[in-house]
Amino acid sequence: MATFISVPLKKSSDVDLVKPLSKFITATYAAGEDQAEYLRAVEELNKLRKNALNRPLDKHESSLEILMRYYDQLSAIEPKFPFSENQLCLTFTWKDAFDKGSLFVGSVKLALASLGYEKTCVLFNVAALASQIASEQNLENDEGLKAAAKLYQLASGAFSHIKDTVLSALNREPTMDIAPDTVGTLSQIMLAQAQEVFFIKATSDKMKDAIIAKLANQAADFYSDAFKQCQYKENLPKEVLPVLAAKHCIMQANAEYHQSILAKQQKKFGEEIARLQHASELVKTVATRYDEYVNVKDLSNKIARALTAGKKDNDFIYHDRVPEQKDLEQIGKAALVKPTAIQVPISQKFSDLFEKMVPMIVQQSLSAYNQRKADNVNQLIGTMREATNLCNGVLASLNLPAALEDLSGDSVPQSILEKSRTIIQQGGLQSIEQLIKDLPDLLQRNREILDESLKMLDDEESTDNELRTKFSQRWNRTASGELYKPLRAEGTNYRNVLDKAVQADQVVRERYNAHCEMIALLCKPEPELSAAIPSANPAMTLQGSEVVNVLRSQLAQLEQLKKEREQLESDIKSVQFDMASKFLTALAQDGAIDEEALSVSELNNMYGSYRQTVQQNLRAQEELLSNVQTSHQEFSALKQSNMEANEREEVLKKLAAAHDSYMEITGNLREGTKFYNDLTEILLRFQNKCSDIVFARKTERDELLKELQQSIAREPSAPSFTVPSYQAGPGATPPASAGGPTPAPRTMFPQQQPSKPSPPARPPPPNFSSPPACAPPSAAMAPAQAAPAPVLPAAAASAPAMAPQAPQAQGPPYPTYQGYPGYYHMPMAYNPYSYGQYNMPYMAYQPPAQPGYPGAAQQQYPYSQQPPQPQQPYYPQQ
Repeated sequence: MATFISVPLKKSSDVDLVKPLSKFITATYAAGEDQAEYLRAVEELNKLRKNALNRPLDKHESSLEILMRYYDQLSAIEPKFPFSENQLCLTFTWKDAFDKGSLFVGSVKLALASLGYEKTCVLFNVAALASQIASEQNLENDEGLKAAAKLYQLASGAFSHIKDTVLSALNREPTMDIAPDTVGTLSQIMLAQAQEVFFIKATSDKMKDAIIAKLANQAADFYSDAFKQCQYKENLPKEVLPVLAAKHCIMQANAEYHQSILAKQQKKFGEEIARLQHASELVKTVATRYDEYVNVKDLSNKIARALTAGKKDNDFIYHDRVPEQKDLEQIGKAALVKPTAIQVPISQKFSDLFEKMVPMIVQQSLSAYNQRKADNVNQLIGTMREATNLCNGVLASLNLPAALEDLSGDSVPQSILEKSRTIIQQGGLQSIEQLIKDLPDLLQRNREILDESLKMLDDEESTDNELRTKFSQRWNRTASGELYKPLRAEGTNYRNVLDKAVQADQVVRERYNAHCEMIALLCKPEPELSAAIPSANPAMTLQGSEVVNVLRSQLAQLEQLKKEREQLESDIKSVQFDMASKFLTALAQDGAIDEEALSVSELNNMYGSYRQTVQQNLRAQEELLSNVQTSHQEFSALKQSNMEANEREEVLKKLAAAHDSYMEITGNLREGTKFYNDLTEILLRFQNKCSDIVFARKTERDELLKELQQSIAREPSAPSFTVPSYQAGPGATPPASAGGPTPAPRTMFPQQQPSKPSPPARPPPPNFSSPPACAPPSAAMAPAQAAPAPVLPAAAASAPAMAPQAPQAQGPPYPTYQGYPGYYHMPMAYNPYSYGQYNMPYMAYQPPAQPGYPGAAQQQYPYSQQPPQPQQPYYPQQ
């Protein structure tokens, strides 16, 4: 099976997606079916991540499908959740795929609060697993070839997509495995392997040699580009570079081989031989340099057979001139592969778990639309309520309708009694005083929540600044001061809201103090209320007068206008429109949402008719109030006046105004209580947001501190130094500095291989410049056959004198030490080649003076009659 390169998977730490996503969903969406469905989807998403990243994956397409589904789901939720460091903060930690680390330092890893980082790493694993599955395919059948080609192109496209998007997704320097130059190299490798699969397919289908040659030449070109990009990638495994070089040579050799067949068919026999010779040189290069990575025996034999046959035919039959390699025509190229474009969804079985959830840009547009809608509604309702208050104020100042009911001058008017009953039913003074008493507590609670939230940010920012000062440039994460700007602006806004609320509370309290006495009077029983109102002489009989009837008719019309405004207020509040679909349509068509234009247009359509109706109502009230004032002047002129009547009318006016003030103050206090309670929920969410980001920042801080400690541990404890020359021996080699030049990489292109050096010549038998002193010259030069038994040389503490000779080139330089006294070398048989190697003359063996073995024959000395006498050693004694 051919050798293919596969990429290892990145490893990720476990991340809890449930808690932060569920918290965001419960804070953003109201309780109901949608919220429950989103919470179930979060659980499924967490399970999907565990299956994709936190368990071993088989080299099967089902495992690849899980990874692709998780990538598609990340792409689907990216626009639907505000993933960022200062909003929904999730920290993802990944290790470098090619860095194995060490026992004490560990592998390189990076932790970032970025969903784009998670997507990039998951897509890297998609490409890596695709390359592993492709390398396991059976390339002897069509199904395996098709699957391998498809998977390699997918891996190439995924790596290429990472190259284009990783820097924008991370906004910081990535780890080496996902750096643009690294993934660009991996993409080129996968593309070359996909082209090689097509070459194998064409070869197995026995397509035309011209086509096969073009496919192989294109694959060789792809491998050449990959090799050039890979030469200086120190983080890639060391096996990658020789495999790429070997693959280039193999594909080039295949191209030349099949082009030689085409040349033979065209009767260009010289070209055939030249191409086969080039192919033979290429496979020899692979066999001598890269035999431990690839096996080219079959290809080499095939090329050798074709070259032998071609030379034989050309030598005996054709006699065609063999051209030089540089004169050969270039082989064409045919690229049948390209990186698969990454378009979401990349999984055919993907279904969005959060299909009903709208994207964040739509949510933001809906939020802005709802704010515009609330402003329109509040404006219309506020206008109508101001008109009602104006009407009540005018009538109270005219003592209407009490003046029409108080013609007798001694009984309590019916309208005043109704106002008294209304106040008593709503709790009277006790209710309003309790509401006023609760406001400071609610205000203080909100202030404490806000202060605590901002204190968390202050503490974390202070710690971050201290570490930034300590580590300087190494502390390369986003500054807390920059990151917390939106949160601090939000906190400032909440504080301003609280300050304004305090001022509004003070206004309400002052108004209550102004009307407190009359409100208390309205809370008393009818007899006490009647006694508190001054009596007056009966007025003239005005019961049947035209003025009274006109006033009553006008007051009835005013009441009708008030009821119409109440109905309008209810209708305006109940208006609903599905703007989400409209925003989604605009997003799909234009890729963006012009929220202001769409919202203003729709709000004008919804509330335009209501604005016209309100304006008509206000004009009618203004006209009626003018008529009421005119009629009241006539009524006052007809009515008999005196001091008691004036006092009574003044008290009745105050009672009517007290009733109106009570209703308004009660409404304001209830709105204030609701405001503070709602603000408490908002501030609690703000506090949770601050707490989450501070926790995420602490986690990131701990990870960064750990990485800094590891990087400091990797640094050398002292700078490199050079050993002085006087400390080095004559044969010592000075130590190489750590920053020495990098050896040039072995080229992938074939060169003429130098022949292997032949073994050294066999040395001649030893010759002696002077015979030993103990033997005569004839004995010293006697042939070896004079002795039937092996002759052993003598080696003793006192060595005989030897004639010095010029050193030979054979063997390593052995040191020459003076013999130790009393030390004998082991006896050795005569070996002229052995002694010639050490430049020592042959010496006769002198046995030590010791008695022989019992029954042994007497020792004979064939070269001399006497044992050799010891001489002075050649080397001086110390």
